[in-house]
Amino acid sequence: MFSKILIANRGEIAIRVARACKEMGIPSVAVYSEADRDALHVQAADEAFLLGGPLPAESYLNVERILEVIKESGADAVHPGYGFLAENAPFAKALEDAGITFIGPPASAIDAMGSKTKARELMQAAGVPIVPGTTEAVDTYEDALRIANDEIGFPVAVKASGGGGGKGFRVALTQDKLKDAFEGASREGEKFFSDGTVYLERYLPNPRHVEVQILADTHGNCIHLGERDCSIQRRHQKVIEEAPAPSWVVDEELRARIGKIGVDAAKAVDYVGAGTIEGLLSSETGEYFFLEMNTRVQVEHCVTEMVTGIDIVKEGIRAAAGLELSYRQEGVVLRGHAIECRINAEDASMNFAPAPGKIGNYKEPSGPGVRVDSGVGPGGEVTPLYDPMVSKLIVWDADREQATARMLRALGEYEIEGLKTLIPFHTALLQREEWRTGDTCHDLLEDKAWLKTLAFEKKPRVDEDAPETVTKGYTVEVSGKRFDVKVIGEAFAGGTVAAAGASHNGRKPARGERKKAAGGGPDLLESPLQGNMWKVLVKQGDEVAEGQLICIIEAMKMENEITAHKAGTISELHIKEGEAINSGAPIATISAPAAEPAAAE
Repeated sequence: MFSKILIANRGEIAIRVARACKEMGIPSVAVYSEADRDALHVQAADEAFLLGGPLPAESYLNVERILEVIKESGADAVHPGYGFLAENAPFAKALEDAGITFIGPPASAIDAMGSKTKARELMQAAGVPIVPGTTEAVDTYEDALRIANDEIGFPVAVKASGGGGGKGFRVALTQDKLKDAFEGASREGEKFFSDGTVYLERYLPNPRHVEVQILADTHGNCIHLGERDCSIQRRHQKVIEEAPAPSWVVDEELRARIGKIGVDAAKAVDYVGAGTIEGLLSSETGEYFFLEMNTRVQVEHCVTEMVTGIDIVKEGIRAAAGLELSYRQEGVVLRGHAIECRINAEDASMNFAPAPGKIGNYKEPSGPGVRVDSGVGPGGEVTPLYDPMVSKLIVWDADREQATARMLRALGEYEIEGLKTLIPFHTALLQREEWRTGDTCHDLLEDKAWLKTLAFEKKPRVDEDAPETVTKGYTVEVSGKRFDVKVIGEAFAGGTVAAAGASHNGRKPARGERKKAAGGGPDLLESPLQGNMWKVLVKQGDEVAEGQLICIIEAMKMENEITAHKAGTISELHIKEGEAINSGAPIATISAPAAEPAAAE
């Protein structure tokens, strides 16, 4: 077994891995950015090291610095969690070359499954059913148009070859939408995965997203742990997951069939560790297609743990250490039903716009069958630098109906002060008939009128001039290593350390900056969120229609399209591409359209 594991991640997954290490008697090492000095995952591990600046490229994606910390800490294994470097084949290879164990599949498997086009080709050769479409990259829009018209038909999905998590995924319902979809998917692929190549698939209208959890070791053992239904998504990103799927969706025969597909797919790439085969189940024909393989532990692994009693993280560590799996296929039994709600810092009424901010009081639900995997606590902060997840709320009960009642009870107990989250959204959706009948809720999540009913009450602004509370506990860094110390005496009168999670340019908003937009009239379009101005599509003097796209704000790994709230003329444009923008800051002043001259008599 390993002597020390470095956890190359942050937030709730880093805490989850640190807990597994502690239970297995393995010392753990946390890493953190300057924005995460006070984060809970730093305290969860036995040691902690600073990586660098607040931006992911300066810290959690800084491979060179992580390799230095591995050497400094004496770790002989690295757990990547999910996101960041979890599916980065060069990182896994760099660890292998340095004699460090990567707790996950071999770099060859990550590489094979990391490219969606290569994965589709491999799966097709292995006899695994894939969604009809291309198995090679489509180089140009003109090629895409020809293939869509001659071979696939519309609607068509355009996907980035290295995409995942809803990134680099666009749909063209008709031919005239294909160019925007092609360019958008390529742009996101380049931005998030440094790979702008795309491929085409037949778009399945309203399919169910059903995935299979697999575990494999180096001794030839590969098993599946049943399926998860992750059909409730916004922007192709999951918000609610359950295990198993509703019984009227997946029966025992289908479970065995898609389980075999998952095992066959894993064996085709000599997989080791925990992984997930994602698939689409056609609502019309009942056909099941391979979608992609996530070569890591999934965010929603918790629901599978609840219904099987198998600790997926520990099994992944065991497999990486060369041990056999603790279970065989016949020993996997599904009991009861589990549901997971992702508690994200998002405002569902604003089309799920990210809503970063500081947390006041914080109290998690508890009681029978309730589990909370969280990366924050009282006084914590969800910054715009990373994803918007606050926690995962998971419940288990004897069946789906009782698990739903338990989840509603737990959501009602959850207290998160000062932050807009998806709790009201989850509470409302789980009481809908669509949820009770097992609908994908696709139409509901696209219903802006329904989402508007979930708007938060407006509260008075917090007094920004109020003095901050200073504690007597301090964190110091010596040669980049973190230590917690206690100072006996009064705090020095020199102000406080700048808050973690400043805006992208490292500048705290100037006092009154948000108020600049607060007094605007109906002509003023304000930013609904904090982020970075990714693209501006209008200029001063342009005539715009109500609902026309004005700009795209990137926040928490998501592109957020901002549209005109009224028709008129852009009389003033307050934004520039590449600049940071705060919530409530002005975007544009849209004046009433000029009156047309009266016709001559």
